[in-house]
Amino acid sequence: MKTIEINGHLRKSLGTKNAKALRREGQVPCVVYGGEKNVHFYADERELNKLIYTPNVYQINLDLDGLKVSVVMRNPEFHPVMDNLLHLDFIEVQAGKPTTMRIPVTLTGSSIGVKNGGVLRHNAKKLLVRGSIDNIPDEITIDISPMKIGHSKKVGDLDIPNLEILESDNRVLVAIKTSRKALADEESEEGEEGEGGAEGETSEGSDGEEKAEASEE
Repeated sequence: MKTIEINGHLRKSLGTKNAKALRREGQVPCVVYGGEKNVHFYADERELNKLIYTPNVYQINLDLDGLKVSVVMRNPEFHPVMDNLLHLDFIEVQAGKPTTMRIPVTLTGSSIGVKNGGVLRHNAKKLLVRGSIDNIPDEITIDISPMKIGHSKKVGDLDIPNLEILESDNRVLVAIKTSRKALADEESEEGEEGEGGAEGETSEGSDGEEKAEASEE
């Protein structure tokens, strides 16, 4: 898994008043859970935005006034109007202890179904997984090349060693749906086939009438 370094400072005072003062200075209050005790700190919002506005997930190495902690991000909280980051929680990563986090689901290849006019539906952009940090991949990649119109991939179709996916097996990750254009083309082809059959029948009928007239002569 990718790693990133973030520097922060331990909070000497807690409470709403102190948190508001930090935010006015462009700092974000944060908490690390999962260790022997919770660690309260703050960090520059611009640094933390590197974790938020990216498709990647990271194992984060925090340096808090010399205290080194390895964590993963959990539960960012945003201002309901301004949309700036208000608070951020982290979970401490410990060797041999399972870690729960969301990782991206990416697609690769060119679907046969899409080439034939189908529509790609990427329904799940991230999945909640649990495992040792060493076994959690940067992303889950699905090859959609062999997928035809009507095909789909579900959570239950995935087989990733040493990783537990904490989602329903029936959750659809990606599907190739029939588009209106594909339906129209299919109906048009069926109509042409029907007309061809009717023409054949008429031709055969005409030949039969001609043969009958010749026989009567």
